[in-house]
Amino acid sequence: MTVRLLVSLVGALLAATATHAAETVPQFGTYASLDRPRGTLRGSVILLPGGDGRLGIRPDGTITALLGNQLVRTRHAYVARGFATLTLDAAASPAQAVQYMRSIARPVILVATSRGATRAPAALSARPDGLVLTSAMLDMFQASAGSPGALPRTLVIHHRKDGCRVSLPALVDPFIAWAGGRARAVWLSGGTDRGDPCQAAGHHGFAGLDAQVVSQVSAFAGSLRVSR
Repeated sequence: MTVRLLVSLVGALLAATATHAAETVPQFGTYASLDRPRGTLRGSVILLPGGDGRLGIRPDGTITALLGNQLVRTRHAYVARGFATLTLDAAASPAQAVQYMRSIARPVILVATSRGATRAPAALSARPDGLVLTSAMLDMFQASAGSPGALPRTLVIHHRKDGCRVSLPALVDPFIAWAGGRARAVWLSGGTDRGDPCQAAGHHGFAGLDAQVVSQVSAFAGSLRVSR
């Protein structure tokens, strides 16, 4: 057994033992999958995957589609770090999700990737404590949000060589300027790049960089201070 495979298996085992089984949330039917860690909660992370957002969530909370999406494939890594995670199907309301997760643990962080970022503005009225946009369609987010006034503290995570035509690196600086001091960017490099430049196996999906993305999001969540 190679060292890399052993590390991967140990990581998967630790993540599995740190979580309860996934479950659906009554408020969302089978359109949201909730995972909670054992012990003290550090906060809540709501995940808005990209693509068509249809996750094929079963009544027991099992996700059957978009399993390669960067947020879907790393959701248990957040649970292993002490965060309750709610992974949303495209049919679920992001604003209602923020309200629900606030009752579980704060801070409540909304994380949206790629096309999922176009759904994120719908959550701003519910006032999440933080927002993370990864490989996001930033210009479409801006058009939908209209004004940066409702933005919480925001982190943009982008790959320097993202080749997807709708999330090019050139969109990041204009977005940061538009946000007016409410957002900052973290740039990642390296990893692997295969196939369609807008899919999860390349730089757009942070292939080979999952641990770095999870670490950045977790550190951002830990930096937030909320009133109880």
